[in-house]
Amino acid sequence: MGSVWRKSFWIMAGSALILFLSLGIRHGFGLFLAPISTELGWGREVFAFALALQNLVWGLAQPFAGALADRVGAARTILIGGLLYALGLVLMGYADSPLSLSVSAGLLIGVGLSGTSFSVLLGVVGRAVPPEKRSVAMGIAAAAGSLGQFAMLPGSLGLIQWLGWAAALVVLGAVAALIMPLAAFIKDRPQATHEPAQTLGDALREAFGHAGFRLLAFGFFVCGFQVVFIGVHLPAYLVDQHLPVMVGTTVLALVGLFNVFGTYIAGWLGGRYAKPRLLSGLYLIRAAVIALFIAFPVTAWTAYAFGVAMGLLWLSTVPLTNGAVATMFGVRNLSMLGGIVFLMHQVGSFLGGWLGGYLFDRTGSYDLVWYLCIALSFLAAALNWPIQERPVARLQKALA
Repeated sequence: MGSVWRKSFWIMAGSALILFLSLGIRHGFGLFLAPISTELGWGREVFAFALALQNLVWGLAQPFAGALADRVGAARTILIGGLLYALGLVLMGYADSPLSLSVSAGLLIGVGLSGTSFSVLLGVVGRAVPPEKRSVAMGIAAAAGSLGQFAMLPGSLGLIQWLGWAAALVVLGAVAALIMPLAAFIKDRPQATHEPAQTLGDALREAFGHAGFRLLAFGFFVCGFQVVFIGVHLPAYLVDQHLPVMVGTTVLALVGLFNVFGTYIAGWLGGRYAKPRLLSGLYLIRAAVIALFIAFPVTAWTAYAFGVAMGLLWLSTVPLTNGAVATMFGVRNLSMLGGIVFLMHQVGSFLGGWLGGYLFDRTGSYDLVWYLCIALSFLAAALNWPIQERPVARLQKALA
């Protein structure tokens, strides 16, 4: 038993460090919107499209990365993802056209993220711990990504101010390369022998035929739309409100800091209450927070309050959504099924990132996107409420 817990500890520690780096770097991309767009003479839509493409490619590649991790173990998937992530950041620093920006920031980093982020690593964690500890363990691992956002955002801003945006991206590429040796911590060879054998095709048919799986996926679309719109466009939005650029960086850092608590609390609550009902409540609170933020004049202090509130809600959806998938379908194909749900999240991310830039360039305002964020919150709450979180018949029969 002691060796099992030691293995679980190192897997969780390695997963947390990889998420810390992967998501910590990724959450700082919004800081590059203004300097890149200004220096290269582009509107905001060019950069917004590149990051929207990144999120879409990330989502499209995620089920394949998850299936690879489920079948051969996660270490190789993480190694390839880390290499592509680092290469994409370096090439992004040399981007001089919309095409080169889309290839580096969009395609390469998007594929790299699919191998170094939630679906693969939470699948690893889900297999490494007992079922009764799974939700809180996923919350802890997800919180590590948020801590990376808090810790690395000021560093990213400092690099931009010190070296310029291009050299800053090259340095961040070197930091991302640290993901590759960390893959050695992930000694994950999936052997879910307590679950009934299931082919890949059977797993896909079972999931897509399950109403709860489809509702989870469509609800997760809303999360992606909101967090990427806010992460990419909030710093520029605050500058538009005549606030210093440091305010936007501080707000995103506060989101990262308080998301550490939010994801852990969500994971803890998910082990005690129905995860779909918690998701519905979370989306309703998001709607209220966004409505209050845009209803009053924006100041540094209201922006900070928004960062704290959104931080508590930011990635709290992740352990709850992945935990619900694990409860309903087991852990044998968790990385792949989590990746499919995450694909819908990234379709929302694409629209949130791109639509923010598109509508701003055409209207000079983000107001329409803020209102859409509120409306989508109510939709996600309605989608998650009827989901029944219980094992599918295949698992119930095996447990009987």
